[in-house]
Amino acid sequence: MATSYKGATKKGSSKKAGARAAATSGAVPPYGEAIRQATARGDEAEMRKAAASARKWIKDAQAALEKLEKRLGKTGGAR
Repeated sequence: MATSYKGATKKGSSKKAGARAAATSGAVPPYGEAIRQATARGDEAEMRKAAASARKWIKDAQAALEKLEKRLGKTGGAR
């Protein structure tokens, strides 16, 4: 399944490096497409793996967003 991006799903990779790579490249993991394809194939194991991977990415993205919002609040950048 091709849902990894810039090593973010590889074991041992830095969360900061993955977040930094995604932020600088504008890369967005194609979870919607991966989930649709797994569902279309009907492979339950693949669907579970895609769902778990997407949940992890969402959790990491939410944590990064919260840090960003805190930084914006401290610097007066919030609108």
